[in-house]
Amino acid sequence: MTTATLDRPATGAMSFEDIQAFLFAEARALDDRDWDTWLTFYHKDCPFWMPTWDDFDMLTEDPQNEMSLMYYPNKQGIEDRVFRIKTDRSSATSLPEPRTNHYLSGIEVLSREGDEIKLRFNWQTLSYRYHETDTHWGTSFYTIDTSGVRPLITDKKVILKNDHIHHVIDVYHV
Repeated sequence: MTTATLDRPATGAMSFEDIQAFLFAEARALDDRDWDTWLTFYHKDCPFWMPTWDDFDMLTEDPQNEMSLMYYPNKQGIEDRVFRIKTDRSSATSLPEPRTNHYLSGIEVLSREGDEIKLRFNWQTLSYRYHETDTHWGTSFYTIDTSGVRPLITDKKVILKNDHIHHVIDVYHV
């Protein structure tokens, strides 16, 4: 599915199949290292947050005042991250770039209010580099705005369940 196939008339609700196709297309853009396409999934004001687990096995709740594994307050931060990946100005990425496969399951529509859809889904990512395969898994929470021709992610929260990691984690791992 290309970016163009996700475009649709502004009228009509997104079906579950449309939501699933949207999520699969975003994951495919990551797996294909198609950074420019991946960025088109995000609204300009979309925060991307991956909280960390604290000493009491509770997730941090405030990205402004507590530790996070990743936090970009809006798409500009995500674009900066992609720029660093594409230009090898990243501590998390070096050549060769990791090869990834994202698997999504348990997609749930938590709520629909007007043009806003809140989702929850589980994911697993396999990442291969230097003859080793790493596995990451967790749960993501998205808010999607469906008011335009193309749905856009307006909020993204990623819960990494296996947070005892032996290297830097990046956007393509989750």
